[in-house]
Amino acid sequence: MIFKPRRRRIPAKFPSELDAMEAAGRIVGIALEEVRKVAAPGKTTADLDKVAEEVIRSFEAEPTFLGYQGFPASICVSVNDVVVHGIPSDSVILREGDLVSVDCGATLDGWVGDSAWSFGIGELAADVDTLNRATEWVLYEGIKAMVPGNRLTDVSHALEVATREAERRFGVELGILDGYGGHGIGRTMHEDPYLSNEGAPHRGPVISEGSVLAIEPMLILGGEVDSEVLDDDWTVVTADGSPAAHWEHTVAATAQGPRILTPRASS
Repeated sequence: MIFKPRRRRIPAKFPSELDAMEAAGRIVGIALEEVRKVAAPGKTTADLDKVAEEVIRSFEAEPTFLGYQGFPASICVSVNDVVVHGIPSDSVILREGDLVSVDCGATLDGWVGDSAWSFGIGELAADVDTLNRATEWVLYEGIKAMVPGNRLTDVSHALEVATREAERRFGVELGILDGYGGHGIGRTMHEDPYLSNEGAPHRGPVISEGSVLAIEPMLILGGEVDSEVLDDDWTVVTADGSPAAHWEHTVAATAQGPRILTPRASS
C-alpha cells in the first residue's frame, strides 16, 4: 500500500485564540498611535519608548520586546537609514524631516501582537514620503495572499510582485532588505515559519484557516538591498546610508479573507 504524504501546514489557531491575539494586537495599535502623537522635533527615541511601555502596561499587558533575547526596550525605533531593531536612546533626538519606523509587541494572557509602521517627523522629503507610502501599499498587497489554501511563499511572492509594481506605480526605486522578513506568531513572538519578503510562489507549508503570520516588508530607497548590524548587535542600517521604511501587521487566514489582528484607528 502506498501512502501519499500529507503536505506540511502552518499551524492553525482556534477562533477564540485569534480573538485573544487580536486583543493583544489592539493594544499594540493603541501604543503605536500614542507614540506617533508624541513624536516631534526635540523628542528622543527613549521618550517614545516610555510612552509605549506605559500604554501597554495600562492594559495589564507586557511589552513583548523588553528583555527578548536581551533587547533593552519596549519598542524598536528606527530612524532614517536604520531599517529595523533600533534601540531607543536619550541620545537620538528626532528632527524635522526624519523618517521614523516604530515596531511594537504586546503580550496579553499569553498571546502576542506585533506590528510596525513608519511616519515622518513633520514634512518628509518627497522621495522619502514616496518610499513610505509605497512600503505601506506593498504590505496591504501582500496581506491579500494570506488566505487558506495558499502556501507560505505565495505571500512572499505577492510582496515581491507588489514591490516591483510599487516602483512603477509610485515612480521610485526600491530595495528589499536582504536577510530579514516576517514570521509565525502566537504564544511567542517568533514562531516557524520564516517568511521571506520575496521568492517564487507555491512553496513551503500550506496556509490553513487560522494560520497566523506577521507580514512585514522592509524597503530601502534607491534599490539598496544590503545592510550592516552595528556593534550593539541589534541595530540594522542600510549599507549605503539610504533611508528605509518598515510596515507590519499580524494577520490570520480565515474563510472570510485575511484578518488583521493588529488594527489601528488611523489605518
